[in-house]
Amino acid sequence: MNLILASASPRRRQLLAEYGYTFSVQPANVEELMPPDLTVAEITLYNARIKAQAVSEMNPGAVVLGVDTLVALDGVCLGKPADLNEAFAMLSRLSGRIHEVYSGVWATRLSDHTHRGFVEVSRVKFRDFDEVQIRRYMERIHPLDKAGAYAAQDDAPDGIVENIEGSRTNVVGLPMDALAKMLAKMG
Repeated sequence: MNLILASASPRRRQLLAEYGYTFSVQPANVEELMPPDLTVAEITLYNARIKAQAVSEMNPGAVVLGVDTLVALDGVCLGKPADLNEAFAMLSRLSGRIHEVYSGVWATRLSDHTHRGFVEVSRVKFRDFDEVQIRRYMERIHPLDKAGAYAAQDDAPDGIVENIEGSRTNVVGLPMDALAKMLAKMG
């Protein structure tokens, strides 16, 4: 299978490589949208689909994988922070709380009109942490390219994540178990 990842995410590339996939990377040049009439799950699947579609048009025989991940707290989307102040505000809101991580995954192969998608949801509980801990954490992980301003893959055993219910790889950015099942159905 000729597999293309339509994402510039180093975390997604790393997960695919760790799980033994052979793939190429061609980031989609599309604007991620957050239509207010869609749920968080629908937003992630919508963005994943437009990413896969954009790259598929240039590679109709390949299976193109689009992915979008959002963090939601009390049903409100927390995407990638625009700046360090917004990152600090996000992490402060998440401190000591449970939130959800949604990943929409869409695979398409235009040559035979095959399209499949799914949404994975994991629940994450953060430890309580203070302003100094948040600032140190932000210096360590560089939060601006991460949904919710945090990086589960870089979390030390005594870090900010207390517990994950569901797929840990989903929280990193790509739910690998569900992905494997979907790709197997695509041949």
